[in-house]
Amino acid sequence: MRTVTVNEVPSDAQLIDVREPEEYAEVHAANAVNIPLSELTTRYQEINPDREIYVICRSGGRSAQACEYFERALGWEEPINVEGGTIAWQEAHLPTA
Repeated sequence: MRTVTVNEVPSDAQLIDVREPEEYAEVHAANAVNIPLSELTTRYQEINPDREIYVICRSGGRSAQACEYFERALGWEEPINVEGGTIAWQEAHLPTA
């Protein structure tokens, strides 16, 4: 698993937010798609494995778990964990919705 800072996430990234829907509804990165960690095993088909996969959560823990799942269970190469998660995203004043 690769790790990047919030400032290294491209604006057109395939960004997956693995927090629960109520957390996502409060605030999220403007271009993030919500697929909660609790639903990942049934919704992973919504993710394009042929594109780089950036994964974000609140602070980095759940997104790391999701990246491990992508690598170990699905065999997807090098998913990217967004270090610091949504907290760091907000602190960097990046676009949110």
